[in-house]
Amino acid sequence: MTQQADAIVVGAGVVGLTTAISLAEAGLATRVLAADPPERTTSYVAGAVWGPSRTSAAGRTLEWARVGLEVLSGLAGDPGAAIRQVSGIMVEHVTRPAPDWLAILPDQRPLTRAEVPAGFAGGWRYTAPVVAMPAYLAYLAGRFQRAGGSITIEPVTALRALPAPLIVNCTGMGARDLVPDPQVIPVRGQVVVVANPGLTEFYRAPSDGPESVYAYPHEDVVVLGGTADEGAWDLTPNDHVTQRILRDCAIACPRLAGARIIAVRVGLRPCRAEARLEAEDLGGGRVLWHNYGHGGAGVTLSWGCARELARAIR
Repeated sequence: MTQQADAIVVGAGVVGLTTAISLAEAGLATRVLAADPPERTTSYVAGAVWGPSRTSAAGRTLEWARVGLEVLSGLAGDPGAAIRQVSGIMVEHVTRPAPDWLAILPDQRPLTRAEVPAGFAGGWRYTAPVVAMPAYLAYLAGRFQRAGGSITIEPVTALRALPAPLIVNCTGMGARDLVPDPQVIPVRGQVVVVANPGLTEFYRAPSDGPESVYAYPHEDVVVLGGTADEGAWDLTPNDHVTQRILRDCAIACPRLAGARIIAVRVGLRPCRAEARLEAEDLGGGRVLWHNYGHGGAGVTLSWGCARELARAIR
């Protein structure tokens, strides 16, 4: 199977699937190899609302985010993609300038004094795409397969040995050992999925520390968070953390008090000082592209990175 491929993409998370779609829809015979299926990737655990998170928000990242906003907003009209435009607030404990990425959004403004919750210094109201990741990953896999691609669950131990002219490394945390790239650091995230008691707006209270509070509504469920434990590898849900998330989210959004728990999920964000998108010449007309290290912004940056890569290849 792999011997007939123009391109082999390694990794079946949101970055890998989006990259594979961009190549397949450009006419390349593309195959995906992955150690885990989409439903067992970190992407499956994500919240997920558009916006750079746990990654650099400068340089190329802003342009990748801009492309992501455009594509995800367009897909919000497709019921199968499980994307909706949702309004909400992001609050801050200290007064600070608006992040650069906020200006990309067409619908955003500072909170008025009356809108700022008690205990916070300020914040912003904005509207952005909110993505239900389990359904969105299924949409991406189906779209890739309709473009002629195939997905094989098969661990890869040597990128450069894969039999294709073009190899794309979208392995997330796997890149730490596979490249190897010690700059990729795991940042553990735990979320709680609850039945939606009627929440229609998102809530974000970012933190520079290991704990944060957010609630992202996805019609029938709400994804609550969260944690950001740098250097932690444990994928086992922590009951104490679950209770802390439920408590803090109920304080922020009282309607969530007593919401029925559906699932507790844990994933490892592949964090790096800056996402890596660059080519490595393997000789003999073969190229290895690296596309990993997106931190908590895989959904936000995936389309921008995939399209830049596809343009460079063409």
